[in-house]
Amino acid sequence: MALQQAGGGACLECGMRAASSPLAAILEPQDAPEALATSARLTAAIRAEIDRAGGWTPFSRFMELALYAPGLGYYSAGAAKIGRHPDSGSDFVTAPEMTPLFARALARPVAEVLAEGGTSILELGGGSGRLAADLLLELEALGQLPERYRLLEVSADFRQRQAATLQRLAPHLADRVEWVDALPDRLDGVVLGNEVLDALPAELVVREAGGWSTRGVESFDGRFRFADRPSSEEITGLADATIPEAASLPTGYLTELHPAMRGLVRTIVERLSAASVMFLIDYGFPASEYYHRQRAGGTLMAHRRHRASLDILANPGLQDLTTHVDFSAVAAAARDAGGTTIGYTSQASFLIDCGIADLLLGNAIDPAAWAPQAAALQMLVSEAEMGELFKVIGIARRPRSLTGFARSDRRGAL
Repeated sequence: MALQQAGGGACLECGMRAASSPLAAILEPQDAPEALATSARLTAAIRAEIDRAGGWTPFSRFMELALYAPGLGYYSAGAAKIGRHPDSGSDFVTAPEMTPLFARALARPVAEVLAEGGTSILELGGGSGRLAADLLLELEALGQLPERYRLLEVSADFRQRQAATLQRLAPHLADRVEWVDALPDRLDGVVLGNEVLDALPAELVVREAGGWSTRGVESFDGRFRFADRPSSEEITGLADATIPEAASLPTGYLTELHPAMRGLVRTIVERLSAASVMFLIDYGFPASEYYHRQRAGGTLMAHRRHRASLDILANPGLQDLTTHVDFSAVAAAARDAGGTTIGYTSQASFLIDCGIADLLLGNAIDPAAWAPQAAALQMLVSEAEMGELFKVIGIARRPRSLTGFARSDRRGAL
């Protein structure tokens, strides 16, 4: 759930060093003693887990603990994560934080689903709560408020921030919002995930002369370092089935697989009602681009203070870890669960088709409001910024047409 603000968005050609990282790597001068103490406890917990596992654990488990270990992980320990500037202590900014135009444009297809009988919205994650607040306000203006707006949020700190944002921006709608700890058994309406899939634990695999190895993490002499082991039959089978022309890739080719993401998508699709739709927005590619021979170092990155880093193992809990999304795998997981992809396109095309430019023109009378919104819109739709790297995929139980996917249909690339 990270976007490198400086330098025009998230890295297009990301790689990763197979290097070790000291447990006491270079820290930010702003790090508070409490944050350092939390990172130290998380480091000890990860080291203990590695010891219990026999000295090695797959990177997916390291990533899961670094991000989500209860009370210790990056997303569960509580600290400022999302903001427009590193001086705020934040590490990245997401589209809803940049301008309410993002949520207002998204409200168009959401309203179409709700108008056909959908009763609720489920947002995965929720960040600061800005998307929920702006989306509810626009749906109110469109006359299509949901009965319930649910936020599936694992972080108590984020829940508090979301509640405060809703009380500040949409207090008269806050009683429609509730927080849930798990996916509801039935999803009737709209499911939203903005920059969620990129933060799910990923497996790292390396092409070897005799097949695939799984890259994991071991603790040695006070350091975390990467170490490779032969892949299980399950991971080998997933790699061969997922990666185009896998057998012809060069030795040393490093990339990611996303079984956790596939599992989440399958579970959600299985619970969608016949009239429901899921929108997933994230940075990524179809498989043919994701696993291109030139992307030989994968896409795994760390993000901190609005800067991208390849020091993946440093300071657990103090930096975000993300991978790009394989949207072909998303579509395949939905299909396996009985769903269908109803649209796949760039964020720029989606937002323009949803009328974001017209929404901006509505602010033209007030130059003070118009100028920063125009700058944010440029970030959202420019090919050099977020417009092309970010994609939007729509998934449903049955074929249907929705605003957002009329200008460009890229499903043939999946």
